[in-house]
Amino acid sequence: MASAQPRHEQVSDWLRERIESGAYMVDDQLPSENQLGSQFGVSRITVRRALQTLEGDGLIYRRQGLGSFVKDNRLHQGLVRLTDFVEDMESAGIVPESIIIHQGMEKASVRIAEALGLTEGVAVYRIDRLRKGDGEPLAFDRTWLPPFYAHLVEKHDLRKDTIYNILEVHYDICVCRGRFRIEAVNAPNDVAQHLDVPWGRALMLIERTSMTEANQRFYYQQRFYRSDRVAYELELKRGNAKNQKSGLPLKEFEPIFKRDPDPSRYGV
Repeated sequence: MASAQPRHEQVSDWLRERIESGAYMVDDQLPSENQLGSQFGVSRITVRRALQTLEGDGLIYRRQGLGSFVKDNRLHQGLVRLTDFVEDMESAGIVPESIIIHQGMEKASVRIAEALGLTEGVAVYRIDRLRKGDGEPLAFDRTWLPPFYAHLVEKHDLRKDTIYNILEVHYDICVCRGRFRIEAVNAPNDVAQHLDVPWGRALMLIERTSMTEANQRFYYQQRFYRSDRVAYELELKRGNAKNQKSGLPLKEFEPIFKRDPDPSRYGV
């Protein structure tokens, strides 16, 4: 039975799926109009209409005499200063959403105790949140707080407020600095389920410890970003190499967020 979907939409949907699945990467050249016409059995006019749709959606760009190429449609925003999730999303023009998955006390593991400067086995407060951008799963956070700060935070609705904002606005506690560690990891099963990706898929893990003005560690977080939704760009300033003893000065450090991935490409 023939599909009722217009032929140009069949072509554009096929190309869209290939782009969003990563089969075609940024700046990759798409098949020519002749190749697409032969593959789908349609005219060049139909193919051009499909390409115009993708160009209008910001997925591709075209070069006269060269063909069509995948466009980098990710959103840039700076991260030189310490920011929270909502600030990152709003700066990037993305609507943020937080869903609480778990809240409660537990015993600090060796890793958590070391990160927070505590003794192994002491009580800490863990918060798990699914983070969405424009309604799509973007990140999964696990955050641990010492009891004192947990007592302050648990009174507030973390679906609508952030830990940084709660401490700064409601309690006048300065969130002054933080330390980041970024690495690639395979998705743990529970995290994968929340992010709508297969178990073991590559994710970007950002570990960060945040500190107050008195240098107290009040917050340790593991954020698992979907690798198809975010990448980081780094810009450095060289300066005077002879006088530079502690590495190159950081000028820009920014995540790049990609809109509207299609979870169906993962087969889930």
